Amino acid sequence: MMQSASRRALYIGVTSNLHQRVFNHKHHRTGGFTESYAAARLVYFEQYSDVRTAIDREKQLKGWRWEKKENLVAAMNPSRRDLSVGWYGTQGPSTPLRCARDDELVDHSA
Repeated sequence: MMQSASRRALYIGVTSNLHQRVFNHKHHRTGGFTESYAAARLVYFEQYSDVRTAIDREKQLKGWRWEKKENLVAAMNPSRRDLSVGWYGTQGPSTPLRCARDDELVDHSA
């Protein structure tokens, strides 16, 4: 989930490359919702090994009321800090990265 600075807008999406997708949102390369609402802070994510399961979860979350989504974010990230801080340094997304956050990814496929 990407959130705006005002914390009112939440963007939910599925990707096979979280680091690339977040980079694109932060550098306004995607347009659409995240561009319109300046939703460029990664505040929540889940990891799945099966794309169909990830898409089902995305649909479920998109069907939730805003308050329920906020409660989910608050449970994992109460301060709503940007979880992608420090991912890129001076490198772009095309450079292979070993990210400090890789060991913190939560696998919900089990």
